[in-house]
Order: sequence, then C-alpha cells, then structure tokens
Amino acid sequence: MKVKHWSLSNGATCVVADIEDSTLTCIDFWCKGGSLCEMKDEEGMAHFLEHMIFKGSKNLKEGEFDLKIESLGGSSNAATGLDDVHYHVLVPREKIEEGLKLILELLLFPAIEQDAFEMEKEVVLEEIAQNIDQPDEIIYMKLLKGCLTPHRYSKPILGDEKTVKNINPKQMKLFHKNNYVGKNCTLCIAGDLPNEVQSIINNSKLKELKTISNETAISNTITFNKGYKKETIPRLEGGRILKAWKLPPAKEQILILGAEIAATMLCEGKSSLIVKELREEKRIIESIDIDLQILEEGGLILLDVSCPEENLKIVESDVNNILKELTRDLVTNKDLERAKKLVVNNIYFGLELSSQIASTLGNQALWGRHNSILKSIDDISYWTIKRLKELIFPLFDPENAFTLIAEPEK
Repeated sequence: MKVKHWSLSNGATCVVADIEDSTLTCIDFWCKGGSLCEMKDEEGMAHFLEHMIFKGSKNLKEGEFDLKIESLGGSSNAATGLDDVHYHVLVPREKIEEGLKLILELLLFPAIEQDAFEMEKEVVLEEIAQNIDQPDEIIYMKLLKGCLTPHRYSKPILGDEKTVKNINPKQMKLFHKNNYVGKNCTLCIAGDLPNEVQSIINNSKLKELKTISNETAISNTITFNKGYKKETIPRLEGGRILKAWKLPPAKEQILILGAEIAATMLCEGKSSLIVKELREEKRIIESIDIDLQILEEGGLILLDVSCPEENLKIVESDVNNILKELTRDLVTNKDLERAKKLVVNNIYFGLELSSQIASTLGNQALWGRHNSILKSIDDISYWTIKRLKELIFPLFDPENAFTLIAEPEK
C-alpha cells in the first residue's frame, strides 16, 4: 500500500492510499468540527449540522445527492464525535472524480434552508428523546458528567432538547463558516486509485475552502474528577459498576498502546485476568469490558461490569483487588504475549477495508500524526512487564478512578 500526504494552499491536508485490487474506493472527509467546537448554548450544533449537510446544497436538491451516489454504485455515511466529524462515500474506482465532486458540493455549500431545517430539527429531537430513555445512555452520560465536568467532553454530542430547539439556520451557517475551513479539514482517498488521483483532488472544490476562521475561546484544560457515586436507573436490568480513569491525549500514541495491552490482559477473552476469576471461576459477573475513549485533549479508560444486583459489593471489591495487584506480580510474560498478539490482530482486523484505512489515515492527518498506518505494530515490542508496571498499571489504580454504581429503580 502506497501512502502520500500533501497540503493545499488553503491549509487543507490530503492523503491518498493506493490499495491494489480494492473492490471499492473510500473518499473520507474529516473536519475539526466536532462538539468540542460548540460554544455555550450551541450544544448539539455539530451533530445537527451533520444532518443538514445531507439536506442539499447550492446545486443539489434535497435527496439528489443520495440518488446520484447510488446511481454510481456507491453509498455514504457520516459520524460526529467530540473532537471531529467525518463524511465518507464508497464508490467504484472509475467513479472517484464524480463521487468527490458530489460530496464536496454538499460539504462546502450546504443550503441549510428554513423548511428542511425545521423538519430535521424534529428528527434530531426525536433522536435525543430516544437516547435519554435508554438505561445504557443514562449511565454513560452520568459517568461523563461526574468525571469530566465542566469540560465540553462531559456533555452529550446530541445536545439536549432546550439547546437544539433554540438553534436557528443563521447560527448554523456561522458555525459551518467558522469551522469548515482549510486548516481544519483533511481529505483521504483509499482504494485502487487512478494515476491522476492527486490532480483530481488538487483541481476539486477542496481548494475553495476558506483559509481562515474566527478563533473561539474554548478552554482545552481537562480536570479529571475522582469520585464515587451511586445511582438508581429506570428500566436497568441487574447491577452495573462503571469506572473511569484519565487516559493521556491522543497524541501520546505509545502510552495509549500500552493501555490497550493492559485492558486486553484484564478483560479480553476467557483467560484474561478479570474474566477468568470473576466470570469463569467465581461466576459472579455476567460481562465486563474495558474501552479506551481516545480524545485529543485527554481521553478516558472506561470499565463496565454487569452483574446481579446482589453481587455488586463483592464484585466491586474483587475488581479493585485485581487492579491493585497489577503493580505487583499478578501479570506474567505469558499474559503479556497473549495480550500483544490479540492487540496486533485487532489492528490488522481494523484495517481490512478501504473505508477503515481511509478513516485511520484521515484522522491521523487531521491531527498532524503522519505515522505509518502500522506503526503501532512496530511499537508493541516497546512494552515489557517492567514498563507496564511503571507507566501503565498506575493509570488503573482504583484510588484514581471515578466510580459509578448503578442499581435498578425499585
């Protein structure tokens, strides 16, 4: 796979990855326009704008983009995150130029017309209503609020009913104008590429992105709040124990890789430390998972345990004991090698499709990380048990966690 990076005069970055014999080509547009960019009373703006992007542009009527992409044999999707937002289309190799023209027309010149805006607002409000009715979502948002307030990361990407109801088209157009600018955007195309792909990009409407934006006074300081809280949750089945710890920011790739190895040792597979003891041997939990929420300004390690309500106390105690033992001699070289192998496999599995490769390369380039796509596999040999004990296992100290105990509402 050949990868090439370059920048346009307006600051937009470009990446192409030539993958021989790839069935479909992915055009992936990334923007530093996630919910982190929202000001007070704009919560939900970034996600709402993602919806409105697909409602037509200066030269595309509502629904016309979808019909044209489908006529090319392609498909499209988008996702809004805390840090960024991205839009991608999958098209056959010979339709790259047409697919790029269509997606850039939507992204650079969204219509944001009043009638479509009001109709889509109802869709977004319904999405919010459904979300706040889900026990898993209620627990997750309470956890974020508890450990990350007052940072913007502590607030829902969808926003809330009040803020979304008050957003108007003029505000949204200004948000788009300020954030969808050259220096904030990256275009990545991955697949079986024509020789002239660089020329296609250089001559596309990507060069029409503006070069400047108004700087916003958004604080980027995260204060992680340790703590302990119990909550009763409507419609929750069984008990839940959630723990969150501070994870280094996304640029600290080597430390994040170490945390991934540690999380795999603890929770991935029947022979992992916590699963083996608490589910396979003691049979006091139903499931356990550790997820790394990797964010630009500082992420989270999230542990989530499901168990019968009557087991909550003993499970919490046992989990804490295992985590405390990590810095002693609980982990063996066999555990480490098993975890490394699983992490390597997951990296490979996450790079099987052109869409996965475009997403990874696009995100890296957006945030100025121009590493080899397989750098993590090269870096994995850095991690020894000694280094994990010194640098990673202390991150999982129960004393440094925010813990949320969730019980069903009686």
